[in-house]
Amino acid sequence: MAQTEVKWVSRWQELTDFLQMQDAFSLWSLFTSAFISSTVAPGGSEAVLAYLVVQAQIPLILLLSVATVGNTLGALTTWWLGIFAAKKYPVATLLSSKKQKALTLVRKKGLWVLLFSWLPIIGDALCFAGGWLKLPFLPGCLFILIGKLVRYTAIAWMVQIS
Repeated sequence: MAQTEVKWVSRWQELTDFLQMQDAFSLWSLFTSAFISSTVAPGGSEAVLAYLVVQAQIPLILLLSVATVGNTLGALTTWWLGIFAAKKYPVATLLSSKKQKALTLVRKKGLWVLLFSWLPIIGDALCFAGGWLKLPFLPGCLFILIGKLVRYTAIAWMVQIS
C-alpha cells in the first residue's frame, strides 16, 4: 500500500511540474507576443491574452503584468530607435509621413499623447517620436505603461464578461 501511495505522489508531482512548465511557456509566449506587437512588427498579443484569460489557469494579475511589461519594453525599443534615428538623421523631413504626423502630434501635445501608444499603427510612431524628440524618459515610460495596462485590462475584462 505504501508503494502505491509513493507512485501516486510521484505521478502527482510529475503532473504539477508539467503544468508549471506549461504556465511558464504560456507566460513567455504572452511576453514575446506583447513585445513583438509593440515594435515595428505586427503581433497578436491581445489574442494570446484573451486565450489565457479564458483558460483561467494563471492568475489574471500575472497575465496583465507580463503582457504590460512585454508591450512596454517593445515600445521602449521603438523609443530607442527614435533616439538613434534622430542622431543619424536630424532632419524631420527624412521621416515617412506617418512618423512626421506622429512627431508633430507628440511635439504639440507632449508626454500625454504617449497614453495612446497602444493604438495600432500610430502607437509605434508615437513612441518613435517620443525618442526622436528626446522627451523625458521616465515620465514617458510611465505614460506608455499606463496606456498599455489600461488596454490589456479592458481586453481581459471584455473576455471575462462575454
